[in-house]
Amino acid sequence: MKRVTVNVNQVGIVVKHNLAVRVLTQGKYWLGFGEKLECYDLSKPFHTVHDIDVLLQIDGFAAVVEVVDIADDELALVFVNNNFNKVLAAGRHVFWKGLQSYRIQIENISDIAISDTVSRQLLEKQTLAYYVRQYKVEACEKGVLFVDGVFVKLLEAGTYYWWKNARSIAVSKVDVRVTTLEITGQEILTKDKAQLRINFSVQYWVNSIERALVENKDFEKQLYSSMQLVLRRYIGQMTLDELMENKVEISKYVIEATADEADGLGVRLLTGGLKDIILPGDVREIMNQVLIAEKRAQANIIMRREETASTRSLLNTAKLMEENTMLFKLKEMEYVEKIAEKINSISVSGNGQIVDQLKQLFVK
Repeated sequence: MKRVTVNVNQVGIVVKHNLAVRVLTQGKYWLGFGEKLECYDLSKPFHTVHDIDVLLQIDGFAAVVEVVDIADDELALVFVNNNFNKVLAAGRHVFWKGLQSYRIQIENISDIAISDTVSRQLLEKQTLAYYVRQYKVEACEKGVLFVDGVFVKLLEAGTYYWWKNARSIAVSKVDVRVTTLEITGQEILTKDKAQLRINFSVQYWVNSIERALVENKDFEKQLYSSMQLVLRRYIGQMTLDELMENKVEISKYVIEATADEADGLGVRLLTGGLKDIILPGDVREIMNQVLIAEKRAQANIIMRREETASTRSLLNTAKLMEENTMLFKLKEMEYVEKIAEKINSISVSGNGQIVDQLKQLFVK
């Protein structure tokens, strides 16, 4: 015989010939021949080498433990003293009773939806994050949810959580802000066989998420292709001179011609325009020469016009002086004054005829 003590925070299992025979709670006990005591701390997780189904057959064992059976499509949230502790997957789990307060919350995960009984704060816990799928839709985005390849619903901005299970989930997102689409480096032949490189820009925004992401694949690529084809078709019907004269009309035509197709893609076109028209080197040189020749011709015309106006003015002045002797004398004095301004001194030599000649100039 052997005397043993089981403390207040312990549970004892008496083992004889490697078989559990009885359960001991707090107190002092005598062990018989061949018996030994295994003590378990109630504050520690349940762990034993004995089969749990065998232990449950022993009188008193079911009173000191709590057994939780979790199905394959379930998981359990374990709260110890009302604080979240861990997550339990499918299987049988055993907890000691008495020392700590356990609360087991079982959740069905056969569907992707997470019930409101699970706090969102818990979904951010590392221990629970393994069982949860998280998707975030930014403030400038909208999304669509596909479950097992089937469209389910539209998603507004926010963070979404779903259970991990056998069902597949996919979230497609699109930016709903005004976006610019650049159609660059388009090599196009005009009607008169001039090869150009065109850069075109258009602004748009997605006004139907369902059409853009559900009914169409790669709507941006389709929009790019549509505008590219319209641009090529329109410019291909124009000569180089017509193109240079109607650059504004090109933008208007491309926007109007692709508006209906863009609407089918869930997109609304706002504005657009030609950014660059890049000519080949030889064509650019010829056009520069034409421009220089035109400007020179314009300059010559202006010079001839000014010369004609000047000659006409001189002719009118001459006619006035011919008709008015006093005006002629005033003009002479004006020129003499201008000459005198540039002369510092005058030396006069000769007979009295010079004075008479000067009098004839200034005296009527």
